[in-house]
Amino acid sequence: MLVATSKRIGKPAGEVYTRAGLGGDLTLGKQPAVLVVDLICGFTDPKYRLGTDLTAVVEATQRLLGVARAETVPILFTTVAYERSLGDCGIWLQKMPALAELQLSTGAAEIDERLCRRENETVVVKKGASALFGTNLLGILNSRHVDTVVLCGATTSGCVRATAVDLCQNGYPAVVPVECVGDRADAPHEANLFDMQAKYVDVVSLNDVIAYIDSIRNGVGGGEDGAVVVPDTSPKAWL
Repeated sequence: MLVATSKRIGKPAGEVYTRAGLGGDLTLGKQPAVLVVDLICGFTDPKYRLGTDLTAVVEATQRLLGVARAETVPILFTTVAYERSLGDCGIWLQKMPALAELQLSTGAAEIDERLCRRENETVVVKKGASALFGTNLLGILNSRHVDTVVLCGATTSGCVRATAVDLCQNGYPAVVPVECVGDRADAPHEANLFDMQAKYVDVVSLNDVIAYIDSIRNGVGGGEDGAVVVPDTSPKAWL
């Protein structure tokens, strides 16, 4: 049941969404991967035009990656980067001229070093908002027999949301640890968490995602066909 407690979303939105029958729970599989969308310097460092201070998001994602690495859960990163000519940017550049800073082989397009990406953790280079649009990400997920995606990154209202929609449309249940996504402003961040939870993904706490990963290691089932259901124990203040 959706309950909107955020002042920016408001009680009527929760009531409308609940009446419409939105906000069900996904059943997750037993072979997850962590997908870190665009936690690149151009988004996490305020010195760049598109950057903002996402220290809390980076630190929470660090914690998640530590658990995933210990449990040998596959980790994938994305960056958005363009040729120097910007000929591969398309019309998106008209809406977001600051994308011109995100060029291949520049610091702005590099994964934030605080995440300590390892050599075996693939980086998918994308040109659009969704991590699936025009990339080989689906092939990578299929080849690794991934059945669930833990979705992190930036921005909540942009590339994270676009990726969430595409994952749902391609049959991949996804879970978003709320501490591991961020945006440049609170209002779009909260509004998109609310709407993604209602329609496309499960938005839960980082502790719940860690418990989900632990439950796989411990062989705990509970969902349909033995699949795992995230133990949602924390209040969803963003709903």
